[in-house]
Amino acid sequence: MAKIPQPTQSPIIIRHLGLRDYSQCFDAMKTFNEQRNETTADEIWFLEHQPVFTQGQAGKEEYILNPGDIPVIKSDRGGHVTYHGPGQITAYILVDLKRLKIGVRDLVSLIEQALVDTLKHWHISASPRRDAPGVYVDNGHKIASLGLRIRKGCSYHGLNFNVAMDMAPWHCINPCGLGVAMTQIQDLVDEPPSIQQVTDKLAECLTHGLGYNNDKMMIK
Repeated sequence: MAKIPQPTQSPIIIRHLGLRDYSQCFDAMKTFNEQRNETTADEIWFLEHQPVFTQGQAGKEEYILNPGDIPVIKSDRGGHVTYHGPGQITAYILVDLKRLKIGVRDLVSLIEQALVDTLKHWHISASPRRDAPGVYVDNGHKIASLGLRIRKGCSYHGLNFNVAMDMAPWHCINPCGLGVAMTQIQDLVDEPPSIQQVTDKLAECLTHGLGYNNDKMMIK
């Protein structure tokens, strides 16, 4: 069973950053992690990326089948190859695991549970898999991917959550090296929610899972 994070005195900061270039966000995350100290507030950055494939530390070249004009960027996160694009929520989770008194597996579990709870809000049944981080709907299709990096006891990178995107680029790679089909919320419900509605619900589930209640959440 995953540990329950210990509440902190400072609030968690939620940033909504809109559509952003991957490389700039990658650099910003690393800088934030390097400069933070034991009093720095935890943050979650919600955004969408311009189209890009990213190759995690376990990513193999053969998983990139036909990238075409979409750039491929090597990343220091865990995991394999994935796609980022408009209509997909990316959440970068910048938290101090030492201060929250949780381990990496605990963080992965609570992120997966937040995604499952968010999908449940729209009556979509989903679950994680023991052998491959991420969240999968009942037919086995993958709807969300995880990839983290821990440095100095703090996390960066996070999750990708398919909401209402162009799914064609997923066919240009072997997602996460699993050979699984990808899906998104838009294709699973009769009345698809907006990406902002899903972001708001996911933010609520993530902050609750991290041990922050509503009065410990600061939105910027």
